Amino acid sequence: MQRLIVLFTCLLTVSFTNTVVHADDVWQAGMAKTIITPPTAMWMSGYASRTKPAEGTIHDLYAKALAISDPAGHKILIVTLDLVGIDGTTSKTICEQLANKHGLQRSGITISTSHTHSGPIVGRNLMSMYSLDDENIRLIAEYTQFLSDSILKISADALANLQPATLQFGSGQATFAVNRRNNREPDVPTLRAAGQLVGPVDHDVPLLVVRAPDGSLRTVLFGYACHATVLSGMDWCGDWPGFAQLEIERRHSEATAMFIAGCGADQNPLPRKTVELATEYGKQIADSIDRAVAGPLQTVNGTLKTSYREIDLAFDELPSKEQIEADLKSENVYIARRAVHLQEAISRDGQLSQTYPYPVQMLRLGDLQIVTLGGEVVVDYALRLKNELPGSTIWVAGYCNDVMAYIPSFRVLQEGGYEGETAMIYYGLPTKWSAAVEDDIVKSVKELAEETK
Repeated sequence: MQRLIVLFTCLLTVSFTNTVVHADDVWQAGMAKTIITPPTAMWMSGYASRTKPAEGTIHDLYAKALAISDPAGHKILIVTLDLVGIDGTTSKTICEQLANKHGLQRSGITISTSHTHSGPIVGRNLMSMYSLDDENIRLIAEYTQFLSDSILKISADALANLQPATLQFGSGQATFAVNRRNNREPDVPTLRAAGQLVGPVDHDVPLLVVRAPDGSLRTVLFGYACHATVLSGMDWCGDWPGFAQLEIERRHSEATAMFIAGCGADQNPLPRKTVELATEYGKQIADSIDRAVAGPLQTVNGTLKTSYREIDLAFDELPSKEQIEADLKSENVYIARRAVHLQEAISRDGQLSQTYPYPVQMLRLGDLQIVTLGGEVVVDYALRLKNELPGSTIWVAGYCNDVMAYIPSFRVLQEGGYEGETAMIYYGLPTKWSAAVEDDIVKSVKELAEETK
C-alpha cells in the first residue's frame, strides 16, 4: 500500500494584507510531508506498562520538513516528527546524510520530535523500558530505516521546492499545561477553577508563519511546553499536538501545520485520558494561533545565522562494577535491563563515559532566536533563557536532535524524583546528571547566541 504522501508548498487564499518584497530582500521556503505511521503492528514507545504491539490508528503520524533560505542563500532545514523521541545515533546519521547530499551545515539542520506517547520505538530510544524479542527488535530496526528514508525524501523535496516567501513570527497563549510536580492530577480541576494551580509553567505558543508573496498562508510552525500524554491506549496517534496540527489544517485547508515541542518535561495536559480532551486541547492551540495570525506579527528581516555544538554534559558519580553486577540481579526489571546495557557499553568501550555528547543549537532568523535542546527539558530552562538572553524574541524548544534523557534544572535535580533522577533508568544512562547540568547548558546557549549575532 502506498503510504508516502509528499506535499509541496501550499497556498491558501485568505484575507491577509499583501506583502511587497524586493528582489534583494527575498526569502524562500519550501515544505513537504509524509505519513510515518508504522505499516505493520509493532511495539509502541512512551509507557512502560505496555506489553504488546499497537492495535490500531486514531490518526496518522507524520514527518514534515520545512526548508528556509535567506536572501544570501543561507539555508536551514527543520524536520518535525510525530514520535516520542529519536536516539542520537539515528539523528546523527540522518543529519550527516542531509549535510553531505545537500551541502547543508550541521548547525542548520534540526530534527524535532513531538513526544507523543502513542508512537513507535525508534532506534535505541528508551530501550531499557521494554523487554523485546528478536522479532520486535527486527521490526524496530526496519521502522528506523523506513523513518530515515522518509526524512531524507521529504527533506530533498522541501529543498527542491524553495519558493519566494514572507516569514513572520509572534506568539499566542494556551493554558492546559500544568506543572505535574507541584499539582496532584486529581486535584487539578478544582485548583484550576479556584485559580490555585502552582509551579512554573510556560504558556506561550510561539509561531513562525510562512506566506506566499501575495500574503496567503503556506505553513505554520508552532510550539508549546507540554507533554503529549493525554492518551495512553494501544492506537497510533499524535496526541494533542497531532490534533492541533489537524485542526489548523482543517481551518486552513491548503496550509501545513508543524509542531516543535517546548520545554515541557515537567508539564502535563490536565485533565487527560480521553480522545475528546486531546481534540479539545488541539482546538485550544488552533484558536491561539488564529488569534495570533489575525493580529500584528513581526516580519523576519536580515539573514539566517546558525550555530551548533555537542557539549560534554557530565554525569554524577558513575556506578561501580560491583554495583552494576548487583543491579543485574535486581527485582526491578528496568534496573536489571539498564545494567545489561551498561555492561555492554563497558565491553564495547572499556569503561563507562563520564559525560554525554549533548546537542545545543541556535537558529537565528533576523530578530527571532530559536534555541533547540536535546532531551526532555524541564520548563525552568525556557523561563531562564527567555529572561537572560538578549534579543526581542526567544523560542526555546526541547526534544530536538537527540532525546537521550530528562534534562532537569538544578532545582529539579536537587528535588529529585522522576524528572530529577529515576527516569535515567528507562533511558539506560548510568546515573543522574551532575549538579552543573543547568549552568553548563545555559552557558553554551549564551555562547551560541553570541556566535550568531
